[in-house]
Amino acid sequence: MRPFHIHIAIAPTKNPDRTEWFVEKAIEIGVDEISFLLCDNSERAALKTDRLEKLAISAMKQSLRCTLTKINHMVLLKDFITTTNASSKYIAHVDQTNPDHLQRIAPPKSDYIILIGPEGDFSKKELELTATHNYKKVSLGTNRLRTETAGLVACHILNLINH
Repeated sequence: MRPFHIHIAIAPTKNPDRTEWFVEKAIEIGVDEISFLLCDNSERAALKTDRLEKLAISAMKQSLRCTLTKINHMVLLKDFITTTNASSKYIAHVDQTNPDHLQRIAPPKSDYIILIGPEGDFSKKELELTATHNYKKVSLGTNRLRTETAGLVACHILNLINH
């Protein structure tokens, strides 16, 4: 068992192929749990998690992982942040003035949750709500990333911190 836990909570993309690609690649890199968020700017309100679970099994076998990534059903962002807990809670937000890069502030050997917003990013109301639940805004770099790319970058950074 790993001494850390990576939970990516992500808004599914409008194109289901990109969401499936994210799930497959994040599992290969090393994510422990994936949740799907319905946000104010989400362009997709439904998701077939049974297909994603089959992809998860295939990706687990491909990457020779011995544990299956947990795939959770889609929930409203406001419900997710009030029902989950981790010692390290982050929200990746497009903000060129934010100097706090995930790589510099995430401690090793922690339980992480990182929120990744929809293609239109999080709304101002959602940013305020997550702040009241102790989610720290973090940067994933200077480039604007697609939703699925941001999820992969966050997963990769947290794995690098712990290896």
